[in-house]
Amino acid sequence: MLIAEDETDLADSVAEGLRAERHVVEVAYDGASALSLAEAFSFDVILLDRDLPLLSGDSVCRALTALRHPARIIMVTAASLPGASVEGLDLGADEYITKPFGFDDLLARLRAVERRQASAALDLTWRDLSLDSAARRVTRSGRPIELAPKEFDCLRVLLASAGRVVPFSEFADRVWPVDSEPSRGAVKAVIHSLRRKLGQPDPLETQHGLGYRLGQP
Repeated sequence: MLIAEDETDLADSVAEGLRAERHVVEVAYDGASALSLAEAFSFDVILLDRDLPLLSGDSVCRALTALRHPARIIMVTAASLPGASVEGLDLGADEYITKPFGFDDLLARLRAVERRQASAALDLTWRDLSLDSAARRVTRSGRPIELAPKEFDCLRVLLASAGRVVPFSEFADRVWPVDSEPSRGAVKAVIHSLRRKLGQPDPLETQHGLGYRLGQP
């Protein structure tokens, strides 16, 4: 997830707590950096303060909504601003939380959006690729493709990213066990095998030094 918050102590404290809960967290201290990160990488959830420097949280939310970014947005609003939460939802946010907030309250919001995300992400498609998470089945142009567990999970991460770059670290965090530290070589080996099984034309693009993404139309 991405935390977009200009109060650095708050942002760093929340990030530390979420990492302890085994979330993968990036932090941006201004709106421009938040939007740049969101456009470049795949996030499941964005905790977005409305009052950000350089580019407001409202503007970031509008831009992400226009881009049809797949991340769920939790808008952070000031309790002193009546109607701010409703405005945030109207901009495209999925949830809101008011300052000051407790960490348990934030975790409850996260669980709520993750439940919605999980229910919406059972079936994923990209061009002629289809993935059924419940049945763990993949087809391409209607043809079934047998994948090993890690190949399947890597493809699911790529499909959920909606064409954004998935860094090596994200594959490691989402596909491999928590207590393991796969090398880049291990990730590359699984992607190589996945590509071979998916066949031509190759649906994946290598972003050298960064990771992989689904090819653009």
